[in-house]
Amino acid sequence: MQTELAPEFQGTPEGQEAEAILRKCVHCGFCTATCPTYQLLGDELDGPRGRIYLIKQVLEGKAPTRATQLHLDRCLTCRNCESTCPSGVQYGHLVDIGRRIVDDKVPRPPVEKAVRWTLKEGLPSPLFAPAMKLGQSVRGLLPASLKAKVPAAQDPGLWPTREHARKVLLLAGCVQPAMAPNINAATARVLDAAGIQCIVPPAAGCCGAVKFHLNDQEGGKAQMRANIDAWWPHVEAGEVEAIVMNASGCGVTVREYGHTLAHDTAYAEKARRISALTRDLSELLPDLVPQLKARVRAPEGVVAYHPPCTLQHGQKLRGGVETHLRQLGFDVQVARNESHLCCGSAGTYSVLQPELAYQLRDRKLEHLSQLQPRAVASANIGCITHLQSGTALPVRHWVEWLDAALLPA
Repeated sequence: MQTELAPEFQGTPEGQEAEAILRKCVHCGFCTATCPTYQLLGDELDGPRGRIYLIKQVLEGKAPTRATQLHLDRCLTCRNCESTCPSGVQYGHLVDIGRRIVDDKVPRPPVEKAVRWTLKEGLPSPLFAPAMKLGQSVRGLLPASLKAKVPAAQDPGLWPTREHARKVLLLAGCVQPAMAPNINAATARVLDAAGIQCIVPPAAGCCGAVKFHLNDQEGGKAQMRANIDAWWPHVEAGEVEAIVMNASGCGVTVREYGHTLAHDTAYAEKARRISALTRDLSELLPDLVPQLKARVRAPEGVVAYHPPCTLQHGQKLRGGVETHLRQLGFDVQVARNESHLCCGSAGTYSVLQPELAYQLRDRKLEHLSQLQPRAVASANIGCITHLQSGTALPVRHWVEWLDAALLPA
């Protein structure tokens, strides 16, 4: 697909990247078949191909409208289209560029602007944890819409204290420690059982995705630099073998630090090294299975596994979790239909686009229920919270189920 950039974008890194991405697009339309919003709405402009054309028009100088903004807002950034695309179009990067440009040119209504500001400033804030704790204390009194966003309080259990020669860095994340603290603690216990020590630098916080995807891209980059600074002494000293992510949404973002900060002369090289060291927790499973097999007593019954789109499409990691958990005795099954589709969580999407998000949630849960599971597992805090709001079945991170099945040493 050829394009002629408007003068304001010619020669800029953003314009050059967008032009290179558009050049790969052959307008085949395969992506529409796997786009969740196109499946729900049936509108070409609410699918990847239509959104690509909207972004192309803006880059060529056409003034975007509120409708342009809405179609881009409705995109989940699930990247399912990237898995489907035969040409390797990096749609996720293109839609980030398009959204930033459109937001600069199309003012949002005051209420919408306030909600987005609250999300991007509130979720990574130190005030989020006490606010969540307060919400949990009155959870039974909350309206259903708010209660769905406030999971029941959770006891994380004990953090292991043993030291090991093998060490990894673990990103605590911004909302996960407050909403589901057991995920990080279970990760540390499982890795400890396999002889790996988790180090959590306190200065590392939000991965940067929340602000970046709400079009505060400079704010997101500042958080990325802060994380690099927090991790760098451990990386430079060669103390750690990996930077482990147990939230797949964070994993996508940190894996792309090298791309996002490529034009930052002070951080570009460090960012590339951080990205190269980043591993999703599931990538450690092949090494963990032989060491843990004798200590795991998996309970009976089916565990329905929802692979987050950030894992299977964003990080291109497919099949590893269910394969290795089966080797440990778990009866893990994925939905027979539409296992590739997003559940509708998608970061802040379920807050900003609730109607579409809940349709996708219910559709996902319907497919998972056909497995007649005793429980549901996933690999991202957003997916876990979103799915739990629509089912009485327990929904937890797969590492929590594994931790619960570990016998004492």
